[in-house]
Amino acid sequence: MPFREINSKMVEATVVPGQKMFSQRGAMLAYRGEVSFTPNIQGGQGGVMSMIGRRVANEATPLMTVEGSGTVMFGHGGHHIQVIDLAGDTLYVEADRLLAFDGSLQQGTMFMGSQGGVMGMVRGQVTGQGLFTTTLKGHGAVAVMAHGGVIELPIAPGRPVHVDPQAYVAHHGDVRNKLSTALGWRDMVGRGSGEAFQLELSGSGAVYVQASEEKL
Repeated sequence: MPFREINSKMVEATVVPGQKMFSQRGAMLAYRGEVSFTPNIQGGQGGVMSMIGRRVANEATPLMTVEGSGTVMFGHGGHHIQVIDLAGDTLYVEADRLLAFDGSLQQGTMFMGSQGGVMGMVRGQVTGQGLFTTTLKGHGAVAVMAHGGVIELPIAPGRPVHVDPQAYVAHHGDVRNKLSTALGWRDMVGRGSGEAFQLELSGSGAVYVQASEEKL
């Protein structure tokens, strides 16, 4: 794993010759060794089409290419950081939550309407998240940001997980999502918590949930 957790809000990455990393611009806190940081204009391993897709999707979070030999400390905005290891599967995550990730991972963009049909598009409107989500696929590690820490909840066949859309951070695996209403009598009389919508994730995989309903 290229990331070592220094504390809940900082990670250290080992950079070796011949291997790239990508990070959000402004995320570098300090580094040792001969390390270079250059603006990324090709959309990561996804190439030019990935870059175009991200821009169309309003997912064009600026990235830096990190190369050389040494160690780099990453952190951003005092957000909590969760390191996720991928073993050939795909991670679905909002672009602005990406702190840093292995350059070997294949980067792409997915239209949320393709996961949950119309409800997927409704989710984007209700949660304030884009209709597109960034995908990272392959073998490697990803450092994502969240408010108040993150918990990983397993998703198993026949055992879906319901998540407050504002607390959703990312998910991986063979997972379907749909938005459902949770309108009850308390909401009708004005005593509800305001959580009238739930994001239901079913299939096989895991979802990462933050301990807050704040956006980054």
